[in-house]
Amino acid sequence: QVQLAESGGGSVQAGGSLRLSCDASGDTSSSNLYGWFRQAPGKEREGVAAIYTGTGSTMYADSVEGRFTISQDKATNTIYLQMNSLEPEDTATYYCAADRVFGGDWLNPAHFGIWGQGTQVTVSS
Repeated sequence: QVQLAESGGGSVQAGGSLRLSCDASGDTSSSNLYGWFRQAPGKEREGVAAIYTGTGSTMYADSVEGRFTISQDKATNTIYLQMNSLEPEDTATYYCAADRVFGGDWLNPAHFGIWGQGTQVTVSS
């Protein structure tokens, strides 16, 4: 199966940008749907963005639409999350997840079986 490792988190002021990376290794052919999720203290894990590597189709949460962009680099098996116009409400631990593509809500964390360790994003006002 695939293994995932996130990087790129950090602290930034409101209005700033960060780019998260998710490096996939191992049997990358076993997964073709990748998602970024986040979890703030005391809150449930929520889907942020997802991408189907077969076609490049994407899905975004309403809260990040137009500010965040998910993309893939097939040559390096890396999934990126470019985050612009960051807000304090974006503060959370961000996780990369992988699975096989399915019909339905790609932003539902219950559908993903493989997870990275997470990277912290802190946005100050």
